[in-house]
Amino acid sequence: MTSVRRSHHQDGGGPHPPRLRPPAHRVSPRAVAHWAIEYLLLWGLAFGLALGVAAWIGDSGWSALPGWVSGRVGWLPYIVGGAGLLMVTVAPVWRYRVHRWEVTADVIYTRTGWFSREWLLVPVSRIQTVDTEQGWIERMLGLATIEVNTASHTGSSEVSGLPVDVATRLAGDLARRAHDLRDDAT
Repeated sequence: MTSVRRSHHQDGGGPHPPRLRPPAHRVSPRAVAHWAIEYLLLWGLAFGLALGVAAWIGDSGWSALPGWVSGRVGWLPYIVGGAGLLMVTVAPVWRYRVHRWEVTADVIYTRTGWFSREWLLVPVSRIQTVDTEQGWIERMLGLATIEVNTASHTGSSEVSGLPVDVATRLAGDLARRAHDLRDDAT
């Protein structure tokens, strides 16, 4: 298992690691909707809580807080709402641009990340299990996630946002290939 972490800043002139090409495949474009709905639910809940906290503190004049905090507690829902709106609109598109996957003859290659990127190469020979998962939002959108597990936690990989037929076919193919490689090794 190989995990390569790179950031986009220069390290001051030291030797640079080899440049990895992006994996060949993007996830499904419907993954953008999936991630947007997840963020909307999460940030909607956070906004509701912020609204409740602001109303409770504002009405009760809770004395345990300094005056400058209780005087500005009404800003809380706006701050949480603004952050949530930014996350719902920007993060899913950003994730779609970054998240990629590829399966070659001997390795599963994924790229994930936000500000820093993680390239993960998992040898097919190290695969122990391949799971296909589908949450309720994924079912609604016809998507699935495959999880490739090895004996090492750091060597495990996940590809979310795949069309169901691609995920099912890929999971079956990887499980067969890993089984065949184990049989060849004995």
